[in-house]
Amino acid sequence: MAADDIAILAERLRGAEALGRSEVMNRLFDYLAKVSAAGGRPKEVEVAAAVFRRDSTFDGAQDASVRVAVHRLRRKLVDYYSGPGRDEPLHLTVPRGEYRLIAVPSEQAPRPISLTPRRLRPWMMALAVLAALNLAAWAGWWASHRDGYEAVRRMPPWAQLLGRDRPLLVVVGDYYIFGDLDQATGAGRLVREYGVNSAQDLDAWLMDHPQAVGRYRDLDLFYLPVGTAAALRDVMPLLAPRTGRHDEVRVVQASDLTPEMLKRDDVLYVGYLSALRLLRDPVFAGSRFRVGETYDELIDTRTGRRYASQEGGPAQGQASQRDLGYFAAFRGPGGNRIVILAGARDMGLMQTAEAVTNPAALNGLLAAAGRSDAFEGLFEAEGMRRANLGGRLLVGAPLDAAHIWSPPRNAPQFPAG
Repeated sequence: MAADDIAILAERLRGAEALGRSEVMNRLFDYLAKVSAAGGRPKEVEVAAAVFRRDSTFDGAQDASVRVAVHRLRRKLVDYYSGPGRDEPLHLTVPRGEYRLIAVPSEQAPRPISLTPRRLRPWMMALAVLAALNLAAWAGWWASHRDGYEAVRRMPPWAQLLGRDRPLLVVVGDYYIFGDLDQATGAGRLVREYGVNSAQDLDAWLMDHPQAVGRYRDLDLFYLPVGTAAALRDVMPLLAPRTGRHDEVRVVQASDLTPEMLKRDDVLYVGYLSALRLLRDPVFAGSRFRVGETYDELIDTRTGRRYASQEGGPAQGQASQRDLGYFAAFRGPGGNRIVILAGARDMGLMQTAEAVTNPAALNGLLAAAGRSDAFEGLFEAEGMRRANLGGRLLVGAPLDAAHIWSPPRNAPQFPAG
């Protein structure tokens, strides 16, 4: 392997900005490229000194910053060569257990890990079992109460999801959680951190906080809010005409939704506003609402009015609490249809699901939105301890369809969670 190969490939990667804007990542890459092109094989302590400015007291057993950074660099190289650099005959990679770059033929290079899980996650298995048990009950109930659903099936946006050739994705809003193990006591707990939404995010966070390596661990765990299951119970019977066709309806989590799916399939999102992920920007690019300091607050940009969910329970002396629900429908980038059924919390999600599967309530929303092809509605729910006691439509309006997939330059800002 010629040193020129490494130098040329390294320069090409720099030009493509394949490593992002991380100063540490670029410094690590530049150091390894220079040393490797000269035939060197640096040790961990040498990398720590050159890249992380560690002194002679550096102890790799206690400080994992080098190993975490190299692991992340290896992933970025794989990502680049599976995307923009896929046609290059030689790929740079970092051999396992070493701190240097080598150039290998593309057919010998590491491949990206498949996004398809090899086994069902526990919550997905439970959801699949529940769906299988309930589909039979729903089918029987639907057969004996067909007219009750036929009315709402003929109304938008449900009519636009039925009788189509495109597959339908039911996207459920999920949240990533990781483990926190106290090595001194052996005690452990599960952690939900707003800024850490994937195993990759956890890797990046650990690179900046190496003292936590060994304590915080990826457990490949995700969770769904309780309200999601209740909302699915109301919505899935509407889709009964599609469930009889092979591969017509699939359930995926929002963390696995890809841009290709978003362009190809019809999409029904069910979950919290804070879990929209890939759907968040198009939804709020065309909305009259913007998110406040948290996802429990929506601000009407036309009137300046603030609508807030009572996060964490009712105010002092109140027996009930209020929540917000949100519903929207619009065209996708490929002519597909996208429907958003969301809530700030469980009650708002459940109330909105009830409303948009009720012909009278749905008709009220459509009328308020001017029967627009792209529209949104904000609902208020009232209840106690996740028990939904009722609600009402606060605002119904057309969406700004022109901006959904071409957002303005002053794109809205969003809170971490």
